[in-house]
Amino acid sequence: MSTDIEDRVVIVGTGMAGYTVARELRKLDRNVPIVLISEDAGDFYSKPTLSNALAMKKAPHELVTFDAGAMRAQLNAGVIAHRKVERIAVDAHEVIINGAPLRYAKLVLALGADARRIPLVGDGAADVLSVNSLDDYVRFRARIEGAKSIALLGAGLIGCEFANDLALAGYDVTLIDPAATPLSRLLPELAGDAFARAFDRHGIRLRLGQSVASVDKRASGYDVTLDNGEVIGADVVLSAIGLAPRTALAAQAGLNIDIGIRTDAWCRTSAPDIYALGDCAAIEGKVQPYVLPIMHAARALARTLAGELTRVDFPVMPVTVKSPAAPTVVVPPNETGTWRFAPASDDPLDGLAALCEHADDKRALGFALLGAATQGKAALIKAMATGSF
Repeated sequence: MSTDIEDRVVIVGTGMAGYTVARELRKLDRNVPIVLISEDAGDFYSKPTLSNALAMKKAPHELVTFDAGAMRAQLNAGVIAHRKVERIAVDAHEVIINGAPLRYAKLVLALGADARRIPLVGDGAADVLSVNSLDDYVRFRARIEGAKSIALLGAGLIGCEFANDLALAGYDVTLIDPAATPLSRLLPELAGDAFARAFDRHGIRLRLGQSVASVDKRASGYDVTLDNGEVIGADVVLSAIGLAPRTALAAQAGLNIDIGIRTDAWCRTSAPDIYALGDCAAIEGKVQPYVLPIMHAARALARTLAGELTRVDFPVMPVTVKSPAAPTVVVPPNETGTWRFAPASDDPLDGLAALCEHADDKRALGFALLGAATQGKAALIKAMATGSF
């Protein structure tokens, strides 16, 4: 294939999505010029490991698999680190970096997402931490050195994983969420109740159905006041209430925005030769900020970039919650169905299987497995592929 500079593929973002596209494209085309642009150091690490690094007994620097130099060599690609794309000149097929244009033949937006923040009052609100990158995690680990108690805002996937990791490391953890059950976007309520009981048995205090009213400094640490008036003392406050796809760069360029950067099933945006995937992208109207969807999308997009137009076809993709206190595997249903529940054994503490069926034709729509019931994951994935339990 041609190595002319006009064939250059520019990838904005060096997270799992960006680097996986580059790696898969390089397998298909040894010569196409690839340039990746990173706002950080451009090192490769698995972002999901941030929420269980303590249990793995790993320091932040040990989470880096390959530094930017190693990635350059592996991919035979350019990695421009510590640089931000200021804008996209769609008609000129250029991205502007520090005022200088870089031409692309094809542009991939793998921008990721920002940590959501809720507005908080109190003189300690500005000290509330979020962890959305390795740099954030370095700061977080420094702050919890010598700390004993952590107040954690958000009982979603990341919040629950962090809570479990911190509890295993010996911290006193209080997990706060306005929903009635943890993992409320993934689990039906009865399964969420079982998950909450498992966390409670492992010493993680849950304050569910409660929002944070204020965070105030005290002589040592913070007072976190809930909307019911309860005050929780904590040495460190961590917010993990979800992610917001990074869409500003695409919107400025006039690309269509949905809940993320809107793409079709081929990861194509509304602008010619511009693609998007990962946490920033709404592929056919759906953002899927999990590992398996990113990997499937990256492989398909790499083939498209190599000249073989390839649709992203997502198989059944379970979400695994890394929470040893309550091992959990979920395939969220894509449509409304009827849930039925079965204990994993005669002992209600062993776990729970929740199965979601279409109300009329009994098609398998999804499932949630907790505790010992997770052993049935493979059989249920197979059942979902055929459409019935």
